[in-house]
Amino acid sequence: MALVMKPVIGDWYQNMSGNNFEIVALDQSPGLIEIQYFDGTVEEIDLESWYEQNFITIEPPEDWSGSLDLDKQDYGVDLEETSHPAWKNPLDVLDAQD
Repeated sequence: MALVMKPVIGDWYQNMSGNNFEIVALDQSPGLIEIQYFDGTVEEIDLESWYEQNFITIEPPEDWSGSLDLDKQDYGVDLEETSHPAWKNPLDVLDAQD
């Protein structure tokens, strides 16, 4: 017996093929759901098909770059570096004046 989940805009799901997607639009009158896969592909499915599938609810991905087709080198920042060496905490100056 399949668990029937009501589609919710903004929620993330995984289909039986292991593809992650988010519901980005829901139109009740024609009964269509617009979903966007993690890689950016957009697809419409009808409500009848939605309730015939076995989807599981998942947490949103932490990596926001899926639909942008970026590698970590493309972010433009060093993800390992926590702060620039020239940046200083302004409160350190206050401690030095004591």
